[in-house]
This record gives sequence, structure tokens and C-alpha cells, in this order.
Amino acid sequence: MLKGKVARRLGTSWRLLLKELSAFGVVGVVCFFIDVGLFQLLYAHTGTGAVTAKLVSTLVSMTVAYVGHRYWSFSHRARTGLRREYVLFAVINGATLLLSLGIVAGVRYGLDQEGALVMQAANLASIVVGTAVRYLAYRRWVFPAADSPHAPPVSGSQPVTVTDGAA
Repeated sequence: MLKGKVARRLGTSWRLLLKELSAFGVVGVVCFFIDVGLFQLLYAHTGTGAVTAKLVSTLVSMTVAYVGHRYWSFSHRARTGLRREYVLFAVINGATLLLSLGIVAGVRYGLDQEGALVMQAANLASIVVGTAVRYLAYRRWVFPAADSPHAPPVSGSQPVTVTDGAA
């Protein structure tokens, strides 16, 4: 009997992790294309500077990502308040934005590269590194599990969790 409960719990955990990772991936792909496309449009076609183009493309894709992650990727996790979540989301994205800007600026100015292909490669590298950092940080601090110590209760409401009835 205990063995069956553990197996069901593990199955539920794996299904939720798979749902979370796949939704995170879909939101990420959409935001990736927004980021890359907008960066290319701004840098290669409108003459915007590389760092400014990266800043704008990241801010736009970050806003789309927050909505997608809050209402889809991590919808089964605790709701700790829109303000708290968005502030943490912005801080994490700000840190990864600085990392991305550093990579792009390092290639553009440190290595004295200005070709669109080289700059796009630097942009892609910054996205890969930032994605790994963001996923881990979102899970831990922005959208924590309901029973996590990182999920402070919101006054007047309880954290929301979704189960599939297999418990």
C-alpha cells in the first residue's frame, strides 16, 4: 500500500515536472524568436546600437515570458502575489540581462566584432546561459512549490496548487 502511494506520488511529480519543463520550453521558444527577431530588426535593419538592441529585445521578450510562465509554465505552483512575483522576476531577468549585455558588449567592443552573424552568435550564447539561470531561479524563488520555504503566504489567501487526482 505504501509502495503504491509512493509510486503514484512519483508519477504525479514527474508529470508535473514534464508539464513545467515543456511549457517553459514553449514559452522560451516563443520569447527566443521575439528576442532574436527584434534584436535582428533593430541592429541589422534600423541601425540601432548592439547593446540598445539587446536591451529592447530582452525587455519585450521578458514581459511576454512573465505572462506565459505565470499563467502556464508554473500555473500549478504557489501564488505569492503578483507584485512579489513580478519584482523577483524582474530582478532575475535584470541579472540575466546584465549578463547578456556583458556578453554582447564583450564581443562587440572587447573583441571589436561588428558583423551581424558574429553579433547574433553572441546574442544566442547569452540567451542559452540566461535560460538556464532563469529556469532554476524561477522555480526556486519566483514560482516556488506551495510547501517551499520560499513561498510566503499571501495575507487573506492560500497558495494554489493543482493536482491531477492521483494522490
